[in-house]
Amino acid sequence: MLDGNEADDTRVAVLQADATYGQWRDIAECPPMLVERLQHYFLTYKKAPDSMDNPCEITHAYGCAEAHEVIRRSHQDYMVRFSNIESLLTAALRDH
Repeated sequence: MLDGNEADDTRVAVLQADATYGQWRDIAECPPMLVERLQHYFLTYKKAPDSMDNPCEITHAYGCAEAHEVIRRSHQDYMVRFSNIESLLTAALRDH
């Protein structure tokens, strides 16, 4: 999904052993109408009530394997950015 022209990967998850949806393992297993409702939600939840502009765009829906890859890459990015979190916090506190 693009949110304000920035990537915003949004994942849909199901609780393990959920009585209604627990057997699903991939978005492809969801009924198309449910996927459409989810897409509608993500396209409209940030939209101002009287606005004609929509800040979000869904580029595509991807399955479980790609979602895991996005999570893995996001974790790597986080670890690179915050590997020195203690020194970042110390510097921020020192500056205030």
